[in-house]
Amino acid sequence: MDIVTFDNVSKIYQMGQVAVAALQEVTFAIPKGAFTALIGPSGSGKTTALNLIGCLDSPTRGEVTVAGQAVSRLDRRSGAEFRGRHLGFVFQDFNLLPVLTVYENVEYPLLMIRDQPKAQRRPAVERVLAAVGMADQAQKYPAQLSGGQKQRVAVARALVGTPDLVLADEPTANLDSHTAFLVIELMKQMRDAFGTTFVFSTHDPRIMEHAELTFRMEDGRLTNNGAAPPEEAIR
Repeated sequence: MDIVTFDNVSKIYQMGQVAVAALQEVTFAIPKGAFTALIGPSGSGKTTALNLIGCLDSPTRGEVTVAGQAVSRLDRRSGAEFRGRHLGFVFQDFNLLPVLTVYENVEYPLLMIRDQPKAQRRPAVERVLAAVGMADQAQKYPAQLSGGQKQRVAVARALVGTPDLVLADEPTANLDSHTAFLVIELMKQMRDAFGTTFVFSTHDPRIMEHAELTFRMEDGRLTNNGAAPPEEAIR
């Protein structure tokens, strides 16, 4: 079963009098559970593709389907509701709220997006913090954490609502090589433990080889079909 499909998708941005093609006639499918990387240099269209999957933008042409829903047809409100119930996000700069503790940062989506009562929130938060190895850091603030710890908290926050899909845009960009590897391995472990599909973007050749499925993008076009082995993907 495919959790994401792009069918002849194009995205054109109007920059004054100039039309910029961020994506050009892209077609691919991501099976449920696949640990998937969108790879390519900066400006290749990776982030645009993630934004379309995440209901943060709409295609100019073509159809994007996520978890059985044609998300390209959703209006802003419906898109936000779908995003809150089905998707999680991990960002390269962590996006943790500095005034909240680790526990409160992870709890935040359940409180603000799903409005769950405290009795339901606590076991969900405690479960994911334990899963990412941050239960003993629950009362610390982001400023007291290392970069790797912050990204672990970000992964926990993305998983707390048991989403179908987690999107990670350059999740290792601000981490050293060793910590980046640990975060990628953590996401794989969370995929296995929670059954969540992970799709991440990267231009880091050290990270590409850890993906099970890769789609290379250049100048807004897909240049492989997702079947490239790691050694080909990192050339």
